[in-house]
Amino acid sequence: MRVAVAFDHRGVKLRERVLEELASLGHETVDLGVAAERPMVDYPDKAREIGEAVTGGEAVRGVLVCGSGVGAAVAACKVPGIRAAMCHDTYSAHQGVEHDDLNVLCLGSGVIGADLAVELVRAFLAAEFSEGERYVRRLQKIEAMEKEMSNA
Repeated sequence: MRVAVAFDHRGVKLRERVLEELASLGHETVDLGVAAERPMVDYPDKAREIGEAVTGGEAVRGVLVCGSGVGAAVAACKVPGIRAAMCHDTYSAHQGVEHDDLNVLCLGSGVIGADLAVELVRAFLAAEFSEGERYVRRLQKIEAMEKEMSNA
């Protein structure tokens, strides 16, 4: 699977382990940076880049890391077609894909350590959307809401 990854200046703490894990699992990585804490890079910029990579077909899913994961998720969800969530437990990381067709996993480098980040990435990438009737119906409502509100 092609996976886009992006880190802001605080997210780089998890960068090496996330990239190593993706490689060990055999995934192709679309690396959108950053690689260092300086200069500071704002998470909305990385959220936009990862959102465009996923919606543009450059990647199937994305992993976005900032300090808390919160800002990254908020910003990524502003990109039409992106369903991003901050997950700091494995249940949410896989269930978000299975029930909500989550396509961007957001992590907080100041909240979780590298070992948990790796577990979350594994759970997120191993999960598949269930395509159950109720989940499809809910996604259709989200897509309709997104279209209606973008014309406001």
